[in-house]
Amino acid sequence: RNSQLSTMSTVNNVNNGNCQQWQLLTVSFSVLSNKMKEIGKIIDLSQKQTDEGLCTHVESLVGVPFDIKRAYWIYDVPKGESRGGHAHKRLRQVIIAVKGSFIVNLDDGHQKKQYLLDCPDKGLLIDTKIWRTLDDFSEGAVCLVLASELYDPDDYLYDYNDFIEYIHHV
Repeated sequence: RNSQLSTMSTVNNVNNGNCQQWQLLTVSFSVLSNKMKEIGKIIDLSQKQTDEGLCTHVESLVGVPFDIKRAYWIYDVPKGESRGGHAHKRLRQVIIAVKGSFIVNLDDGHQKKQYLLDCPDKGLLIDTKIWRTLDDFSEGAVCLVLASELYDPDDYLYDYNDFIEYIHHV
């Protein structure tokens, strides 16, 4: 039996120095999922301030809870376009808005969360088996992605129905 018990929507304002980070979330709870895993977690990245400016850095297993095997960045996303639209079987990611802002929508098949990323010293940790889309990129936004695995096309689930079937049979 997998019926919905309730739906909750909240908006959390987190003031992080110069960044106004709004964390938007919508959560649906199911009867079978008394102990659902977290489908996204904001993590603080190490930041150093000097008279010359700010520097944020990351290291494998220090601040980022996995060995970073790949990094890539997304930029010049046309207005109204989305990125992502897939899930990973084994890969974990930290997504960072290095410049500008965008929204990350997460879905584990039971609950959905939406995060507005707009601060370069915060990252969104995404575990395995989470569907994600990136939307509403501001002009000039740069999205940095840190990945736990090298690129493997067999790790991707590009069809949402295949994703739902996969998570229910794993």
